[in-house]
Amino acid sequence: MTWARHATPTIEQGRFAEARASERVHYAVQNRKAARTVAYHSSNAQDCADLLAMLGLDRLDEDQNARSTED
Repeated sequence: MTWARHATPTIEQGRFAEARASERVHYAVQNRKAARTVAYHSSNAQDCADLLAMLGLDRLDEDQNARSTED
């Protein structure tokens, strides 16, 4: 007789939510580093804005924007 492991939905949902939150933090940090690198290597403000737009880094959500000003 085999035993099947049954996890409760709330525990599994909590694990997935935790993994998604961790992933969001990881990508927010990665995007901030990329934006800073682009800004450092840009020749002027327009060049920086164009490059950030090409990379999709020009539209940060309000939470990321608030945290980046605190750094």
